[in-house]
Amino acid sequence: MPSSTLRKPPAAERVYAHVKQAVLERRYEGGVLLTEGELAEEIGVSRTPVREGLLRLEAEGLIKLYPKKGALVLPVSAQEVADVVETRLLVEQHAVHASVPLSGALAEHLETHLVEQRRCADEGDLHAFAVSDRCFHAELVRATGNDILVRIYDQLRDRQLRMGVAMMHAQPERIAKNLTEHREIYEALTDGDADAAAQAVHRHISRVRQLVGAGKRGA
Repeated sequence: MPSSTLRKPPAAERVYAHVKQAVLERRYEGGVLLTEGELAEEIGVSRTPVREGLLRLEAEGLIKLYPKKGALVLPVSAQEVADVVETRLLVEQHAVHASVPLSGALAEHLETHLVEQRRCADEGDLHAFAVSDRCFHAELVRATGNDILVRIYDQLRDRQLRMGVAMMHAQPERIAKNLTEHREIYEALTDGDADAAAQAVHRHISRVRQLVGAGKRGA
């Protein structure tokens, strides 16, 4: 189909995608107040689709709408970090046990993500690194073949990406450490040692809560 005949996504969808991406990449930081007028001008739409897009983002917990004032980008809270970490530990430690013995296909996919993470680290692309980081873990969950677990894990995607970017901005040295910890998980799996892989997952994920200062729940 010629590019001239391709239609743009609906205006509300463009607003939703634009603001969501900016929040996840921390171009709109937590605590920033966005106004409908500024967003409409920036994206090139009217105010009505801006409201529609912002309502979707509020339902997802990324912003809070204040009538006649705008939309507040919600900071990542300590409670949110604690909840995500707790859920990830439950799901991912089960996933690594279910992944042993490691299939050739899964080993190849994990290795591909490790290579991609190294490239992103070398280029200093924190958002792309966070995406590849999340994909590495998601591969393990998908390998369980449990569709319910996969859906639960997928619901954490945006929160994981946002936390990952925030953590790497605050702790740049975590990029190299994440690579090392992912390699430890991968090598334990290729060795067929499910217990060692689960322990590596626990150390790796628990460090998120420690670094963001998410309190003592579950410690």
